[in-house]
Amino acid sequence: MLVIFLLGFAPIIMWLTLAIALYLTVIELREMQPAPHYLWWSWWLLLVFMTHFVGYLILRTYAVYRRWNTRSG
Repeated sequence: MLVIFLLGFAPIIMWLTLAIALYLTVIELREMQPAPHYLWWSWWLLLVFMTHFVGYLILRTYAVYRRWNTRSG
């Protein structure tokens, strides 16, 4: 979204990839155990919405880190 605001326009492919990134974020958050609080949901969705693909990569990194810690602990 930040790129869209800076450029002033967005091709349809950017909107499509943003929708896909938000969809994948929801799927990732639903699979987390224990389920995150709704404030975490809104924070992650807002991060992905504002930073687009970079925010989704940060979420994936966080999810992998959580999985490794729950397995070892």
